[in-house]
Amino acid sequence: MDFQRVNGHTVSRLTVHIVWATKYRYAVLQGDIKTRCRTILVQNCEAEGVQILKGVVLKDHMHIKYRPYQDVSTLVKLMKGRSLRKLQIEFPELKKRYWGRHFWAIGFGCWSTGNITDEMVNQYLEHHRSPNESNNDNFIIED
Repeated sequence: MDFQRVNGHTVSRLTVHIVWATKYRYAVLQGDIKTRCRTILVQNCEAEGVQILKGVVLKDHMHIKYRPYQDVSTLVKLMKGRSLRKLQIEFPELKKRYWGRHFWAIGFGCWSTGNITDEMVNQYLEHHRSPNESNNDNFIIED
């Protein structure tokens, strides 16, 4: 299955792995809360035009691998904010554990993923270096 995106004058195949956790890593994503959290996140992604390639909701954090068309921080902010509000409305017991408007921990982790390695990129870039170029600079100027 090819996840190549074509828009106007661009062609891209980018994927990002995102992880975020519940505040204090409390294991509250269980049972109905876990199921509803997944449903909310899928709905949010559909509304934003984001295709989830793979996702996992664990008891205290989650992983999502997706094909980005918008910046990662905006997407995470939307997903954390919308899911927080809906989960706290639908599951009042969460308000006992998390007072105020808190549910997710501050921050997130994200890593780009793909089918090429740094070595392959470096090899491709070195291909553009002139054979008689003595400068070993990392920024190559092609003739």
